[in-house]
Amino acid sequence: MDIKEILNHCDHTLLKQEATWDQIREIADDAIKYNTASICIPPCYIKRAKEYVGDKVKLCTVIGFPNGNETSATKVFETKDAIENGADEIDMVINIGELKAKNYDYVLDEICRIKEACGGRILKVIIETCLLTDDEKIKMCELVTEAGADYIKTSTGFSTAGATFEDVELFAAHVGPNVKIKAAGGIGSIADAEKFMALGADRLGTSRIVKIVKDN
Repeated sequence: MDIKEILNHCDHTLLKQEATWDQIREIADDAIKYNTASICIPPCYIKRAKEYVGDKVKLCTVIGFPNGNETSATKVFETKDAIENGADEIDMVINIGELKAKNYDYVLDEICRIKEACGGRILKVIIETCLLTDDEKIKMCELVTEAGADYIKTSTGFSTAGATFEDVELFAAHVGPNVKIKAAGGIGSIADAEKFMALGADRLGTSRIVKIVKDN
């Protein structure tokens, strides 16, 4: 697979707690240079990033990150605020506790409310696969599809593990035809990126692919 094509599917990501504006500006420059799908950055930097990049690269940010257990009203507010500041795409974390309690109506309603708040912008739903059983992952494929979200996403990168090939295969077998897949967390090589995409991932959440290209 051509490296340019892989880069076109990368959400070039910097979500570390200690991330500074200078570092955000650097990944924005890299994203523009290498034509990545977006940069995925903390909400506090979206407004400055929009002023800096204009329309040169899509801006993605995270909602309810990384634990997902804020109230739905808080997540909706976060979403609207991010969009007002210039976000093009939203990656939200589900309420994992409510999923495990089989409170599926709550989980579905929250995704629907955030999707509505997105106003037509792309919504990716992070389900944190490392904390779920296969049955719970399959249920989330169903709920994400029912809610009309655009992507199901494996991981925050802040829990016990990141994306696996097995989870992407599982998603591909169970999501609806209008739901795409984002693999994120621990994608450390071009070979990994190629395999995730071959298995059905349309987006990759990673900082390492651009770094590999720069170092070479």
